[in-house]
Amino acid sequence: MLTNPARLLVLDDDPDVGVAARLLLQRRFGEVRCLHRPAELDAALAQWRPDLLLLDMNFLPGHSDGAQGLTLLQQLRQRPGAPQVIVMTAHAGVELAVQALKAGALDFITKPWDHPRLLAAVAAALALRQPAAEALDDEPASALLGQSPPMQELRRLIAAVAATDAHVLVLGEMGAGKELVARELHARSKRSGGPLLAVDLGSLPDTLLESELFGHRRGSYTDARHDRPGRFLAAAGGTLLLDEIGNLSMAGQARLLAVLERREFTPLGADAPLPLQARIISATNLDETALFDPQRFRPDLLYRLNTIVLRVPPLRARREDIPQLATHFLARYAAEHGRAPRPLAAAALQALQAHDWPGNVRDLRQACERAVILAPGPQFEPGDFQLQARAATPAMAPGLTLAERERAALDEALREAQGNISEAARRLGVSRAALYRRLEKHGL
Repeated sequence: MLTNPARLLVLDDDPDVGVAARLLLQRRFGEVRCLHRPAELDAALAQWRPDLLLLDMNFLPGHSDGAQGLTLLQQLRQRPGAPQVIVMTAHAGVELAVQALKAGALDFITKPWDHPRLLAAVAAALALRQPAAEALDDEPASALLGQSPPMQELRRLIAAVAATDAHVLVLGEMGAGKELVARELHARSKRSGGPLLAVDLGSLPDTLLESELFGHRRGSYTDARHDRPGRFLAAAGGTLLLDEIGNLSMAGQARLLAVLERREFTPLGADAPLPLQARIISATNLDETALFDPQRFRPDLLYRLNTIVLRVPPLRARREDIPQLATHFLARYAAEHGRAPRPLAAAALQALQAHDWPGNVRDLRQACERAVILAPGPQFEPGDFQLQARAATPAMAPGLTLAERERAALDEALREAQGNISEAARRLGVSRAALYRRLEKHGL
């Protein structure tokens, strides 16, 4: 069962594309609905409020310039609460891709798509969802909630740094809010009108690194059937988030360092370099001891990335923020799921503040959504948040379900690895990709 299902909408004039997308995506991400005419889009956005739109670029016979898709993107950009957009087309070209990304698309997929590439693009788009989505009329200007001293200091630093083009390194545990910090930096910067793109380096194999970041020209390798812009080009004029950079291989670190030193990159199969015109924000849950270990991370690359370092505090270090966060999430999910608002019992609030939340704010958010859906009483009680199951370890209290045991093992491995994904995967004897799937499944 999906712990945080998303709503995906596909707008494509070919019904077979919609069916293929639904079969591929619904088991992993949530409900997928399909439309075939642009005229149906407004009603679907208003009534269903999807988290992500997969948008074809051409709808009229004989047209392949993408003009219709670009027009829809521009209209969506003016719409409050519009979903993230991944554009799709069978008529790919670097110029059209860059136009779409500058018009507000988050990513660009060529049809027929490569399954892993589409899955990765959708996962990245959903990871950048506004966590405090516009379900409430009184949504704060900043999604970084909390008035504790650590959060006030973090917001002060963001305000000071955002207007510059300095590279920023964001440190913090899983689920603490590193992506929100990157979003806040971008929104407050002079690049806010450009794209905010992300690439998860922790799940990207070395064999795909250059194609994903640099892009490629048609024929540059066996399966390169079309030109494809990499993230460096697509993020021009905006911000590129290099997530999980602590898990980048030493070879990948060397390639990235060369780009940052020269401020240029060369797409695979191209003859000339292109200028790097994106601001770089990096993020990692690697602890600083490991990050400054030259056997794990190149010092010369680190010094290029950490002009400014922002540290996102774990939730256990700002327990005074838990009442505001919990109240916000409970109200948000009550509105989203059509449930009546309910108060928090004093004992429940005390239990939430006493809990260590190994998955941080993400963990609290999941617990609140589950409570909104499943709690039977007129107010939220401690048991509605399943804190005992969340605190379990592989020592295992008797009577735990298989899912609870798996979650407990994941919690324990992450704690022992101090949040490092590669180390946790090694301890569990699974691949990084498999661990990511399990973390997603349990909302960690």
